[in-house]
Amino acid sequence: MSEAQRMTYREACRQAIRQALRDDPRAFVMGEDVGKYGGCYAVTKGLLEEFGPDRIIDTPLAENGFVGACVGAALAGLRPIVEIMTCNFSLLALDQILNNAATLSHMSGGQFAVPLVIRMATGAGRQLAAQHSHSLEGWFAHIPGVKVLAPATVEDARHMLAAALADPNPVLIFEHIVLYNAEAGLDPAVQRVDIDKAQTRRAGRDVTLVAYGNSVPKCLRAAELLAAEAVEAEVIDLRVLRPLDHQTVAASLARTRRCVIVDEGWRSGSLSAELAARLVETSFYDLDAPIRRVCGREVPVPYAAQLEEAALPSVAGIVAAARSLFGRQ
Repeated sequence: MSEAQRMTYREACRQAIRQALRDDPRAFVMGEDVGKYGGCYAVTKGLLEEFGPDRIIDTPLAENGFVGACVGAALAGLRPIVEIMTCNFSLLALDQILNNAATLSHMSGGQFAVPLVIRMATGAGRQLAAQHSHSLEGWFAHIPGVKVLAPATVEDARHMLAAALADPNPVLIFEHIVLYNAEAGLDPAVQRVDIDKAQTRRAGRDVTLVAYGNSVPKCLRAAELLAAEAVEAEVIDLRVLRPLDHQTVAASLARTRRCVIVDEGWRSGSLSAELAARLVETSFYDLDAPIRRVCGREVPVPYAAQLEEAALPSVAGIVAAARSLFGRQ
């Protein structure tokens, strides 16, 4: 693969938005600082100059207002791409997402569609302290009527947006802040990805490691360390958190018979808890050991770097959890 085809996760997101705007005159971007500033994480940098202020729209600090405006625009036939600066601010728009975007198709008997895409930065690891380090994907994955995506790779960051815009229902895309600087080669032969299924990122036969977002590269590093101990770990990237593809995980578990679920969100009531429950319901007799979970500590995320690191799932923690399934320390 040529060096020219390498790009960052951030650039992949930008290219996805640029292509959407070029391909569909109904598409536009709205959010705080998306225009002149170029986005809080520089994803929309340069798009204002290319597409103008009618399609790259800066907003006041008013999530409930501009998300509501985009729900209306979607109902009217446009294709809004909303950027919410960090996922904690999405709570200010929760009424619009939960009570309007997610329900209008159902409440109208299918007469109305809400083809709305909401992008937001999520996760910790940048010392943004307790108010800007949330992982709330599991909360939104609880809501019927929306799809919830968590691209962990440059390829998914590049191609998931097109699939999301083609969906008649609201789609939420959670982009982990630590991944924006991640770089990888982008295969030009891949022009689309689905937003329905999990993906196996590494094959293995001894234990299944399941994750999404920034926990996927941590699982891949953990798998390399386990391989040195003659433990072959299979790594599954959930990618799509609603609808949750537990079938792919169950199929892996049927082969490996052991499972570790990694979730940066808080352990109680988490996405990891939902997945573990489904696996117990469907695959209990495939298990040779209890399901292990590696989650964020149940504290507000600290600001101090060493405390923040201690509060998040780690490669060492994933390796230890996998080892415990074989009776190792």
